[in-house]
Order: sequence, then structure tokens, then C-alpha cells
Amino acid sequence: MVLEEIKTSLIMWFSYALIPCLFVDGVAVLSAPQNLSVQSTNMKHVLTWSPVTVPEEIVHYSVEYQGEYESLYTSHIWIPSIWCSPTQRPECDITEDITATVSYSLRVRATLGSLTSTWSTLKHRFNQNSTILTPPGMEITMDGFHLLIKLEDLGPHFEFFVSYWRREPGAKEHIKVVRPGILPVYLETVEPGAAYCVKARTFVKAIGRHSAFSPTECVKVQGEALPLALALFAFVGFMLILVVALLSVWKMGRLLRHSCCPVVMLPDTLKITNSPQKLISCRKEEVEACVTSGLSSEELFKAWI
Repeated sequence: MVLEEIKTSLIMWFSYALIPCLFVDGVAVLSAPQNLSVQSTNMKHVLTWSPVTVPEEIVHYSVEYQGEYESLYTSHIWIPSIWCSPTQRPECDITEDITATVSYSLRVRATLGSLTSTWSTLKHRFNQNSTILTPPGMEITMDGFHLLIKLEDLGPHFEFFVSYWRREPGAKEHIKVVRPGILPVYLETVEPGAAYCVKARTFVKAIGRHSAFSPTECVKVQGEALPLALALFAFVGFMLILVVALLSVWKMGRLLRHSCCPVVMLPDTLKITNSPQKLISCRKEEVEACVTSGLSSEELFKAWI
């Protein structure tokens, strides 16, 4: 009884071990990978397939691709994938292999020691135009009274269209184009107490497509906005203070000028009413008489003669 159970177990184990292999003319042939498909999101392309399972063995896979030109003119030429020839995982990131916006053929085969499966080819050719574009992740922050946005880094193919506006009736919506590597991005100088809303979407120029907009996110600026009447009162008060200050400076300048350089008023007795020429033309002994009498120039000339 025990021997029969052992025999049955050995047969079952041997059968499971041979499931991935086929016999052709008495020679074991490894089964080919099945269910090939490409998952492509945001220009990241991953080829997947069902693994070939052999108990207690490690199966390796090789991936090759063929572009549109090779398919038309050199169909016998297949190019090994950069990262997946060989690989142990039942998937391959082919993003760096897909360099043009054309259709690609893809194929995979399994290898176990000296055994090699036949090639399994993707049923439908892959074009990166079919990639799924998702809205970008974003983070809204404030730096003082500056509104900033940080966007998810999706790679060099992507540009971002950022839409932002002040949350109030009739507010104008602004659009800013952000290119990769410019993060975080300044959007606008905001006002205290106001709320601002932001949304964004991606654009890939290589395929001419854009994603849907991300969910709208709004932030409120800390602080309270001044009422219009209070702001007007503050402006008028400032102008009045400015005028008073200017008048004070002007008045102080006049006071300083009169204090430092006063205007001296001579008494009438010291004032010279006649010109110096008249005084010089008088005789020395008659100077006093000339000054006191106030003679005319003709009279002084006659007296001198």
C-alpha cells in the first residue's frame, strides 16, 4: 500500500515536471510564453507574458522587437531589447526600445539550460500613441504671499498646462505652460485672506495628446484683507502725513537759514545815500560838508574848481 502511494506520487511529480515541455521526435522542447500584452501608461511601456514554470528550475526569457522599417524591408532582422535579453522576470520594460511613433512587433521566448522554446509574438503591433495619459500629481504650497506648485516628474516627454484663478465670481482663469525640470513653479503673488484654485494636465508633443485635468485644489491665504474704506482712509492719511512732513522740512529750512545767516539792517545814519564817486570828487576838507549837505555832483564840481 505504501509502495503504491510512493509510486503514484513519483508519477505525478514527473508529470508536473514535464508539463512545460513537449516532446517532438523524442526530444524535449520547452513551451513558449503565452498571453503577451503591453501595458503603457504615461509613455512607460511594459511587455508582460505568462511565465513558463518548471519546478526547482529558473527559466530565462529573451525579448526582441522590430520597428516598422525592419518589418517592411528587413523582416528577418530582430533587435534584442536593451534590458531584457535575458531576464528572469515575466515582464520587460521596453520604454527605451520604443523610440519612434511607429508600430512595433514584439516577441518573447523561454530558455532553460540547453532547451529553448519557440518565439511567441505579440498579436497586435504596438504603437506608443496608444499610451494612457493620466492627470499629474501636484502639490500647492505658499512661500509668503507667493503661490507655488510642484508637479509630478513624468519624464522628459511631458509638458504641463497649469490653470489657476482667484476663487470669486467672474474671476479670470490664467494658464501657464511648465516644462520639465522647472520645479517648483511660481504662479502668482496673492492677497491676504483670498482663496486660489489650481488644476493641471499633461501634454506629450511626440504623440500630440494631452491628459484630462487633475482634480481642482484650492488654498486660502492666511491673513485678512483690508476693507476698501479702511484702505482708502489709510491712503489719505498717508498723503496728509507726507504733506505735513514736506511743509515741516521747508519751514525748518527757512528757520535755519535765518538763524545761521541773518540779514543785518543798518541804521539810517550809517547808510550812504550818495554814490562813492560823489564822495571821492569832494575835497578832503569838505568831505564832511558834502556828506551832510548832500550837494549834487554839479555843485561839488563847481566848488572843487
